[in-house]
Amino acid sequence: MTTFSRIDLPATGDPWIQVDLRSDGGVADCVYLLGVAEINALNAAMAAGRPLLVRGEPGVGKSQLARAAAKLMGRVFVQHVIDSHSESRDLMWTFDAVRRLAEAQLAGAIRQDPETIRQELDVSRFIQPGPLWWAFDWEDAVAQAKLARGEIPVQRDGCDWSNGSVLLLDEIDKAEAEVPNGLLEVLGNRAFTPMGRGKPVYASGRLPLVIITTNEERALPDAFLRRCLVLRLDLPKGEKELEEFLFQRGQAHFSGASKEVLREAAKLLYQNRYRAISARITPLPGQAEYLDLLRAVLGLETDDEKQMEMLEIVGQYTLKKNVDMGTKN
Repeated sequence: MTTFSRIDLPATGDPWIQVDLRSDGGVADCVYLLGVAEINALNAAMAAGRPLLVRGEPGVGKSQLARAAAKLMGRVFVQHVIDSHSESRDLMWTFDAVRRLAEAQLAGAIRQDPETIRQELDVSRFIQPGPLWWAFDWEDAVAQAKLARGEIPVQRDGCDWSNGSVLLLDEIDKAEAEVPNGLLEVLGNRAFTPMGRGKPVYASGRLPLVIITTNEERALPDAFLRRCLVLRLDLPKGEKELEEFLFQRGQAHFSGASKEVLREAAKLLYQNRYRAISARITPLPGQAEYLDLLRAVLGLETDDEKQMEMLEIVGQYTLKKNVDMGTKN
């Protein structure tokens, strides 16, 4: 019998849980504020055994939600970014035909005996585990990766497979309808059989928490939507609400920064966002641009007064990404 774990709600009076993620020195967010709505959606998806489809504009924190959930529950985190060339099979396994051909040519050139060639060129030795394989059965995927000389996903947050897995399938709206439809079959059966293997890969132990994101670039099939739980992440629409929302995240990411700088950056972003909405210009500056603005300003200046002066200068490059919005000379 499979079991599911759950994420506890924040302590009474707290609006969120702050999840600190390990940074590799890049620009990816190393802090995530997990609110009550997100926690309830994650718990519901695990209890129902369904994938959680996360909708919302780019840069609002959809992808980081999955990693934050994995960190909180101590689960291994598996990520796969979908593009226009993705096929549903890629989510389960891939076949390295190029390497197999190269090894076949090498075996022929050195005149190996036929039995050795058959063993060395067995299809199973060229099958790489896909993200669903890792999420369903980590130990089996490790064994297959070693057989096929593949790589094991790095766990930056030090999580353990015995606690289960969180699988992030990012930007599913970039794929053709075959991908979400094929995904439904695998998640419904909780099993699949890779090419060259005599036994299926099953979802063992705790069911994986599958989180799928979309930027709404393409409509998803109705059958797929019916079998998902859906969470929409939106930025607050009101001026004060948005500025407070951004300020709180600024404090979490840049705890040593001046409150005045954080609030002024939030006001500046709201002004540019409102202007873009009024002019029907996309993309809209949002949370990601706010954090980029602060990251640049705080990196350029250490004095609070100079940081305030730099906000307008740097804002030209972080908040005005469409030519129609113009820039100051």
